[in-house]
Amino acid sequence: MTDSKGRGAVRPIRTLGDPVLRTSCDPVREFDAALKRLIDDMFASMYAAEGVGLAANQIGVSRQVFVYDCEDDDGRRHVGHVVNPVLVVEDGEIITDNEGCLSVPGLHFPTPRYAHAVVEGVDYKGSPVRVEGTGYFARCLQHESYHLRGGLYIDVLKGETRREAMRAIRSLQ
Repeated sequence: MTDSKGRGAVRPIRTLGDPVLRTSCDPVREFDAALKRLIDDMFASMYAAEGVGLAANQIGVSRQVFVYDCEDDDGRRHVGHVVNPVLVVEDGEIITDNEGCLSVPGLHFPTPRYAHAVVEGVDYKGSPVRVEGTGYFARCLQHESYHLRGGLYIDVLKGETRREAMRAIRSLQ
């Protein structure tokens, strides 16, 4: 898992309303130069948008890949990518903290997430990877995994927070 900062082409981030964001992504079956280019482009796009994670469908590619450059609550920086990720663990305390999304620009809402998460998958060469996160990094792993299933963070909001989010989204449209 390499930091691809400085490589790759910046692609436009798809925003709420684009159907690719609401579609479950297809598994990656070919581990080739095109996949490596996609990952490089995803890093470039994430950095250009000043994000900490990005799923492939956020740049219009319906493939199960996400990248991240995110600190955990202890200040340790985690940089990498996961191909065909499976969120195998979501546990611990549920922490509600402000969360945003590059595909829902400008909006942040208190979002409940588990304090611990583990994602398993492979890297761009097809070698197994296991990524474990706590705190803010666990939030990132859950957020990006959910994207690849056609979800957005606003979908997990409840009650008045959800109503507030829906009002804010309507006012942007």
